[in-house]
Amino acid sequence: MNIEFEGKTVIVTGAAHGIGRAIAASFVTRGAQVFACDVNTVGLAETQRICGDSCETVLLDVGDQVAVQTAVSKIEVARNKIDILVNNAGGVCGQVGRPIEEISALDWQRIFDVNLSGTFFMSQAAAVSMKRQKSGRIVNISSGAGRSISLTGIQAYASAKAGQIGLTRQLSHELGDWGITVNCIAPGFILSNPTTEQQWEAMGDAGKEKLLANIALHRLGKPDDIANAVMFFASEQASWITGETLGVDGGK
Repeated sequence: MNIEFEGKTVIVTGAAHGIGRAIAASFVTRGAQVFACDVNTVGLAETQRICGDSCETVLLDVGDQVAVQTAVSKIEVARNKIDILVNNAGGVCGQVGRPIEEISALDWQRIFDVNLSGTFFMSQAAAVSMKRQKSGRIVNISSGAGRSISLTGIQAYASAKAGQIGLTRQLSHELGDWGITVNCIAPGFILSNPTTEQQWEAMGDAGKEKLLANIALHRLGKPDDIANAVMFFASEQASWITGETLGVDGGK
């Protein structure tokens, strides 16, 4: 199956490292013009270096609705269209698992802002252009934590990721009249950034062996494993698939 995106305009959030960077690079190699968004300027610079001239970087906090609308509008003006949006920005925001009674409102909201509100704000802004052209692809990156429990033990993370899955289903029905598909990917454990690397090391030898034993393919995922799934959902081959969540987790 030969998947190409020649001439397509693609926005990828959370593109400063790991999964987001791999997604951006995969689109670039297939001919797309990519706008890589993140709050990490150093990471964005490295993404741009890797991807080359077909990747432009955008410093953006996806939890800021006004900033999102401004950034997406500028991209549409520059390119006259937005074909594909990948909502990858997310994470645990430096938090660790703690008992429920220790979680502040700010702790809770910070994770929801980037993982769920950011997905909503980006989709809301991009949908305007996609409706106008009567086509589009939105791919949300959730987590296995949204379908089961979170290995991190962070209540807000599991809840926000489950919310992404619900939002995917809802938007797929709302936007289907305009030929826009909305799908979701739920990755398993991926060594993709310093946080996941720290989580992996903190497990110790016994914990690592137990985790791998519970994965059918007995290996951790790689950012490219997720990028490959995104390429499919964004392609014409997936034009009659919408509202779905695909687990990319090595088999659970």
